Amino acid sequence: MLRAAGVKLAAIPAAIDESVIKTQFRAAGGDALACAMALAEAKARKIAAQHPGAVVIGADQVLVVDEEWLDKPADLAAAAAQLRSLRGRTHTLATAVCAVQGAALLWQATASPKLTMRCFGEAFLALYIAAEGEAVLGSVGAYRIEGQGVQLFERIEGDHFSILGLPLLELLGFLRGRGLLAE
Repeated sequence: MLRAAGVKLAAIPAAIDESVIKTQFRAAGGDALACAMALAEAKARKIAAQHPGAVVIGADQVLVVDEEWLDKPADLAAAAAQLRSLRGRTHTLATAVCAVQGAALLWQATASPKLTMRCFGEAFLALYIAAEGEAVLGSVGAYRIEGQGVQLFERIEGDHFSILGLPLLELLGFLRGRGLLAE
């Protein structure tokens, strides 16, 4: 998304163990939005330690349906099962982004878009999984709303970019405010 918006960047995976942070938040009764921010910040801080002069952006997302937090599916069978569990229900995408430089947290933003899946049939589900293939494994909800996954939904409330995993407009505003993008 950032490249498409004209932002020059180096994408460096942080490779943190997300399960540890999620487990700690769940055990402490923490909410998904705070957990998403902790994950985003952990990623940004790890890369910032390796590149102390750089402004490092970290982002993450946690899907919440009722009180359950879902992770990315491990395989296509798990993706289909996850979509079945979301069918006819509303879920929230707790989405967070932050910017770190050195040891300093410079900025952060969150969003909580809500999405309601329609009651799709098994035939549609099979067609969808076949069409999207393993691309759905990269999404916490097992859907790609920027592709055919949009057909899974009957209602969407919230910013499109936040649904894709990044409160982009807020981030671009921060970058302009820091002089990192042209006003």
